[in-house]
Amino acid sequence: MSDEEHHFESKADAGASKTYPQQAGTIRKGGHIVIKNRACKVVEVSTSKTGKHGHAKCHFVAIDIFNGKKLEDIVPSSHNCDVPHVSRTDYQLIDISEDGFVSLLTENGNTKDDLKLPTDDSLLTQIKDGFAEGKDLVVSVMSAMGEEQICALKDIGPK
Repeated sequence: MSDEEHHFESKADAGASKTYPQQAGTIRKGGHIVIKNRACKVVEVSTSKTGKHGHAKCHFVAIDIFNGKKLEDIVPSSHNCDVPHVSRTDYQLIDISEDGFVSLLTENGNTKDDLKLPTDDSLLTQIKDGFAEGKDLVVSVMSAMGEEQICALKDIGPK
């Protein structure tokens, strides 16, 4: 054949790793689900009886994990729903810039500078006040479906 090497650049993303299918009837309160292309935490599940066409339906009430909006969906219990891969990672807070971005220290010693301060007012004031006092702060970052947001704060003492 030929001695040339072929180089393929992959720019397409199928998004397959962001979610996985799960049968609607097995999703419980406290679990996660994708509704209207948003990662949500299920707060209420109710199941109707099988009707004229033989499908029991699951009614999900869920809250978007990033913006707190309430979303609802009704799915036949035998059908599959998308469930997001949700992960939480802890990072040490290094710096807060004037434009609202935070500088975080990762496990391997690199910095992560692409996250903004949270929009939640109480968490925002806790982070700013703790940082101003010179405390050692660790923030929990929740990530799902390509989105990331600071969701919690731990104080590990003075620097």
